[in-house]
Amino acid sequence: MSETNSPVGANGPGMTNDDVAAIDELRELYQRLRTELAKVIIGQDEVIERIIICILSRGHGLLMGVPGLAKTMMVNSLSQVMDLKFSRVQFTPDLMPSDITGTEILQETSQPGHRAFEFVKGPIFANIVLADEINRTPPKTQSALLEAMQEQKVTVSGRNFSLPLPFFVLATQNPIEQEGTYPLPEAQLDRFMFLIHVLYPSLEEERRIARETTGAAPGKLTPLVDGAKVTQLQDLVLRVPVPDHIYNLVVDLVRLTRPREEGAPDYVRKWVTWGAGPRAVQYLIKGAKAHAVLNGSYLVRMEDVEAVAHPVLTHRILTNFQAQSEGVTSEDIIRRLLEEVRNGK
Repeated sequence: MSETNSPVGANGPGMTNDDVAAIDELRELYQRLRTELAKVIIGQDEVIERIIICILSRGHGLLMGVPGLAKTMMVNSLSQVMDLKFSRVQFTPDLMPSDITGTEILQETSQPGHRAFEFVKGPIFANIVLADEINRTPPKTQSALLEAMQEQKVTVSGRNFSLPLPFFVLATQNPIEQEGTYPLPEAQLDRFMFLIHVLYPSLEEERRIARETTGAAPGKLTPLVDGAKVTQLQDLVLRVPVPDHIYNLVVDLVRLTRPREEGAPDYVRKWVTWGAGPRAVQYLIKGAKAHAVLNGSYLVRMEDVEAVAHPVLTHRILTNFQAQSEGVTSEDIIRRLLEEVRNGK
């Protein structure tokens, strides 16, 4: 197999001609996916891009948005155009871990009078799992889902059952309704690659929603890719080269979020209780690789890191009471840190 030269400053082996062609194919496929999804989803371009970046990076996403913003339809539609098995779990206070992972049931066997336990798989055994309102269920059930996300398997009665690949969890939270909920602790939030804010549509988008979604049913979506191809694309994204200075910038950025770190800015020491950990470094690099190939580049640039910095870091920077009293959010801190890293301060 012939190889092209590595891009200038890229770290690691050069990309093959096949890799370059595959990236071009992925970029074209991405545009076709966007066009197909536009049949049923109006707007939300940034949200769709971030969900696809999560899938290509083998990460999981946490959607934050008020009801009625088509979060469920978006995920279901994406599973259809990717021809992946979709499963939705409505989280409630009485939901048990076995309701997600599955349970063993005593069944009759082919031998008369003989019975044996048989494992019945739960809704977690899908390629794309929508965990709707994950903060409405107790920590024990949340942990069952989060363990499956991390290990990509479930354990029942001492037996391990592998989950299907590719495997992606998208959880939703309602930011305006907190009474009677169980907010995810920081350690569990860290398992999600992205925190994706789903905002209200623009004026023109909402007018389109009024015109286009209140008449005839939308057309059927056409599958454009399957699970095996998605796995190949995930492997391709991992091979995207990263220049050494980008690795250094990402590490510097994450370390600056920690108030006890030497060299941390005064405003971080003043407003931040806890900063991002090494998992943020990994997700920044992986997310930047996926963003690069989706947006016309064969190696990672600083603008790719900036594009994924907010969804990666927002839920990993814990602000203190002083920041909250002054109206300072983790996104404000990320914005200042990116400017400093960009300017070499």
